[in-house]
Amino acid sequence: MLNKRLIIFTGHFGSGKTEVAVNSAVYLAARHNTAIMDFDIVNPYFRTADAKEFLLEKGIKVLTTKYANTNVDVPAVPGEINSLFIDKEQKVVLDVGGDDVGAKALSAFKDQILSDDFGMYFVINVKRPMTDSVEKIENIISEIEASSRLKITGLVNNTNLLNSSSGEEIIEGQKIIESAAVKLGVPIAFTSGFSDIVSRVKDQIKTDILYMEKHIKLPWE
Repeated sequence: MLNKRLIIFTGHFGSGKTEVAVNSAVYLAARHNTAIMDFDIVNPYFRTADAKEFLLEKGIKVLTTKYANTNVDVPAVPGEINSLFIDKEQKVVLDVGGDDVGAKALSAFKDQILSDDFGMYFVINVKRPMTDSVEKIENIISEIEASSRLKITGLVNNTNLLNSSSGEEIIEGQKIIESAAVKLGVPIAFTSGFSDIVSRVKDQIKTDILYMEKHIKLPWE
């Protein structure tokens, strides 16, 4: 799990993509020199920047777009991103916008990414209306791949109902995502969930598990 040097997360709004990205960086930082970049130039909420102080305390290098944590949606990618492709000794997590517009910013770095040891993972919550079926998952992935000019290499089951989660929804999501994986010819990379929830059903999960803690707050929290 998370065995690539460059790890890219994308996922539709509400998938929990940023929480997965942040927790992945924490997991990696316990084992490697790690950096994370908030590459989501579209959505001003649920940003990696929300957890910046915590990530820095963990020794994780944090790069954000110029207007992170503002209501200004401008494709302002910092020049420091080039350093992420140069230092091959560090692990890098990219938190990328989940629609075709957000993914398009990634296409500017296609050559650097393809020449690196990378994995591009699509985070899925089947309890969200835009990813509640195999067909919808396939359509969004197709749009992201066309815009980014990169192929998704793995799927992540992050199915949840926020505070109403019981764990059973993870297993429900697993079935749908397994079907999507077969149709797309793309493996399920891992399953993610908050530790107390995913632990309830871990024996029924067929993949590696990323046990998460909550670091990204909802706008009303």
